[in-house]
Amino acid sequence: MGNILALCEFNGAQLRSSALANLTFARAAATAHGGEVIALVIGAGAQGASAEAAKYAGKVIVVEDGALAHYLAETYAPIVARLAKEHGATLVTATATAVGKDLMPRVAALLDAGMASDVAKLEAKDTFTRPILSGNANSTVQVSTAVICTTVRQTEFEPAAPLAAPGTVTAAPAGAVDALGASFERLDAQKSDRPELTDAKVVVSGGRGMKNGENFKVLEELADLLGAAMGASRAATDAGMVPADWQVGQTGKIVAPNLYFAVAISGAIQHLAGMKGSKTIVAINKNKDEPIFQVADYGIVQEWEKAVPELISEIKKLKATR
Repeated sequence: MGNILALCEFNGAQLRSSALANLTFARAAATAHGGEVIALVIGAGAQGASAEAAKYAGKVIVVEDGALAHYLAETYAPIVARLAKEHGATLVTATATAVGKDLMPRVAALLDAGMASDVAKLEAKDTFTRPILSGNANSTVQVSTAVICTTVRQTEFEPAAPLAAPGTVTAAPAGAVDALGASFERLDAQKSDRPELTDAKVVVSGGRGMKNGENFKVLEELADLLGAAMGASRAATDAGMVPADWQVGQTGKIVAPNLYFAVAISGAIQHLAGMKGSKTIVAINKNKDEPIFQVADYGIVQEWEKAVPELISEIKKLKATR
């Protein structure tokens, strides 16, 4: 028997949707391991997010310390590993976000634990399914160590539902925080009123066919009408048309919104790996033979210069009648 320690990322007082997917996996793992789910919120503002975390886990551990104001794997990993030992965790899990992918290998090393990354399904307490070859095949991974570390794909697990009653919240000390010579210098981030790309229910993405960054303003108008996040293919970000953090795909962000617009995107296998879990996919491309149409629920074979403005016009008319 063993408990499941689930790292929960948060934004302000709210858990990120990625954390809720991780908690769904953690609940299934707890059943398999015969233990309970312990949610871990760590970092600046963790105390404020603890009440939200308690809605989804029977136990919540909060670690907040001035030395953890900025995320560094060097400072976070020893704390996660220590708490895993103290609370009898036989599986430590995080979502396969930028933080999860950076942090969990270090936690695994400190715990002398085997690791399964990008988990899409729990087969047994020590056995997992994960995608390979850009999502065109799956592999089954069995981890034989006493403690297991995982990162899970947000798009493969539904958000956890709240518990019938909130769990208990316990504060834990950070202990001696040693960054091992690393230091936080600055954060360069694009500020936007749009939803976070990985949390958005609607995503509007553009590809190389948009030709230049100025043309993306048309897609931004569509996104703002729909309350959507902006995305892009790697070809568009590599060309400098839009910021790199808009990239959706195998080497970018993995998204699964309710509605995904792929505009002037050919549908290369690397891009499909990042968005084919979307509930509804709308493709707009002038070439009917592009692979994006093989995964699209709705396809418009037309140049984006004509299709997108017409779509914007019709949405405005519809919104005006409500």
